[in-house]
Amino acid sequence: MMSGIAPRRFVPIALGFAPVMAASSPAIAQQVPTIDTEDASLGSASVGSGRVHPSLAIDLRNGDFARGNFDDDAADLDRLPVHFQLGFAAELHRNAENEADAFLVFNSSNGFHAPVSAERASPGAWYESNNAVALVLSPARDLRTGIVYTIKTSPNGVSSTTHELSLTSALGGESPLGALSPTAVVTWRPKGGRGLFTQIGIEPSIALTQQDDGPAISFPTLVGIGWDDFYEAGSGDAAYGSIGGAYSHPFEAAGVKWQLRAEALAVLRSDRLRHLGGPDAEHGTVVPIATVSLRLAY
Repeated sequence: MMSGIAPRRFVPIALGFAPVMAASSPAIAQQVPTIDTEDASLGSASVGSGRVHPSLAIDLRNGDFARGNFDDDAADLDRLPVHFQLGFAAELHRNAENEADAFLVFNSSNGFHAPVSAERASPGAWYESNNAVALVLSPARDLRTGIVYTIKTSPNGVSSTTHELSLTSALGGESPLGALSPTAVVTWRPKGGRGLFTQIGIEPSIALTQQDDGPAISFPTLVGIGWDDFYEAGSGDAAYGSIGGAYSHPFEAAGVKWQLRAEALAVLRSDRLRHLGGPDAEHGTVVPIATVSLRLAY
């Protein structure tokens, strides 16, 4: 099973990559945008100096969760999806204060799990490859907005290919609203589907130390609605919400910014949404989702 050996392979690769990046320039803390290939939401990563900022990540999940749907997987540890991500954020422009305010962002997320009998095409374990490219602008301080194009494919043929076009935004900063870290996404599928998906979320956080970039706990909360058969034909309007807690621990090693994050969510799904998928899918109304991830960015 690939999910059992992949994490051990990833660590030496990442550590070998880090000294090469560290030799190119000294670290100066700044934030660049990241893109979630599942729902096109905007995040951020601490990086050093330079104009191009590569990133690597690995995460372990107890189910393949995307927009409240489970893609024919149950929310358990039987198949244990592992996702590897590779991406970059390239600075396109800096303002008068020498702060980057325009970025080209790319992220490729690839999922592996123990295949079932229906996944016969080789490579059987490689079931998902989501690739997103985005233009992200900062029209005002602490505000970022972007346009994202994502192509979602299935190397083992278990799922059909879809294309998604999204408008996404995120607000940060120290204002009362910015402290909630609100995000919003609107997604349309020009290929492989129909309908519209809308999502809003917040993630207020509490710093555990006096450091600007130290460990913190946060409380991610999302509400998403798929309109007019967005999920699949006959699904109509289907909705979900999630709420939970997360612990993030940033640290620096070999001149590279790392972040360890552990997240636990309770997902509440509408009756229409929970009935989607085949017999191997998760059909619960309230479902626990846990994710542990390790990311490096430079």
